[in-house]
Amino acid sequence: MTKYLIGVILLISGGYGVFKAWPLLAGPSLSISTPEEFAEVTGSIVTVSGVAARITRLALNGLPLGYDQQGYFSSTLTFPQGGSILTVEAEDRFGRSVTLTRTIFVPYAY
Repeated sequence: MTKYLIGVILLISGGYGVFKAWPLLAGPSLSISTPEEFAEVTGSIVTVSGVAARITRLALNGLPLGYDQQGYFSSTLTFPQGGSILTVEAEDRFGRSVTLTRTIFVPYAY
């Protein structure tokens, strides 16, 4: 009976350890809310927003991007007419990174 009790305790302890270590094992996560992929933007002003988790660094097109304690970020940029690619990169404290891109189009004004 004691062996089973010790086994159950070890199983529960191991499960709890995995649960608590999951953020370290999972690495960074990133999602972009706006703009949508292949968005056609009226005007040339675009707001890039989303949320990142388990990160220490966030960049938009290679430049640092601020975020709050919950990982929400937002930045407003101006783009020329034509197509543009936005690249958002998040990195965790272990150097693991995730990158998302969005392609947008600003129509030519005639």
